[in-house]
Amino acid sequence: MKTLLFLLIFSVSLFSKVEIHLSHTNVKHGTTFAVIFQNDTNMSQAPNVIFKHKTYQMFTINGSIKKYRVFIPIDYYNKLQHENVQVSYRIKDNIIKKKFEITVVDGNYKQNEIIEVSKGKVTLSSENKVRSAKEYNQVYKDVYSKITPYDLAKKSLFQAPMRSKITSDYGNARVYNGKTKSYHSGTDYRAKVGTEIYATNNGIVALVMKRFYLGNVVYIDHGRGAFSYYSHMSDFSVKQGQKVKKGDVIGLSGKTGRITGPHLHYALRLYNVTVDPLQYSSLYNEIVRKYK
Repeated sequence: MKTLLFLLIFSVSLFSKVEIHLSHTNVKHGTTFAVIFQNDTNMSQAPNVIFKHKTYQMFTINGSIKKYRVFIPIDYYNKLQHENVQVSYRIKDNIIKKKFEITVVDGNYKQNEIIEVSKGKVTLSSENKVRSAKEYNQVYKDVYSKITPYDLAKKSLFQAPMRSKITSDYGNARVYNGKTKSYHSGTDYRAKVGTEIYATNNGIVALVMKRFYLGNVVYIDHGRGAFSYYSHMSDFSVKQGQKVKKGDVIGLSGKTGRITGPHLHYALRLYNVTVDPLQYSSLYNEIVRKYK
């Protein structure tokens, strides 16, 4: 990965030197950018970032109340346009707001990836529609609606979920059975049934379940709004609430759910937005290395 170029802004307010860094000013749709805040004096409260009418709390870097970071997702369906980013922070009794701008640019994802699956996996029966909706509601309740305020990764760098070839990248535009269109929400790895799958970073197993589309799936909470998940598995090696370390075997690959053959579908959700898992991992690792 090329070294990230950072936008550096200096602001001197009430004798405090504030530095705000944006990891990118051009951000592909479906990816993540980071905001870094540094001050030469201790902060009485954490800064926050407002993006698209949503407020993101910034979190300390290694426990320092002078340095903060947050990773912000760009939805795959976000329009390709300029977007405002506002950083708000308190210096003594003064609330200071700094505005920046990013440009959401085309990710140039592969088009028209043709997928053929059984008819019942595309045109759902009434029973399966109800089942799919219930499954999503459970996942939202137990996973996506929660934000652990701690960095459960604990400065550990992300790794790949298995040692195998990538067969389909995140963001590919897909056509199922010649008509139903969607996009690929994760990264697929070639894997015969029974291949070991590894936790990509430290965390806590948020949920283990069987879903209509994803088959057997494990969700891992890495803290601060980030969840990785591993789909189409044949067997589980972990249970809900269990702590895992990077590299732990969490289960075996399989061919459950909506698939054309055995493989691992690896994905990542950040603040309830699905993003490119490999781009997020690369950015996270770069930020951890740079800001210690």
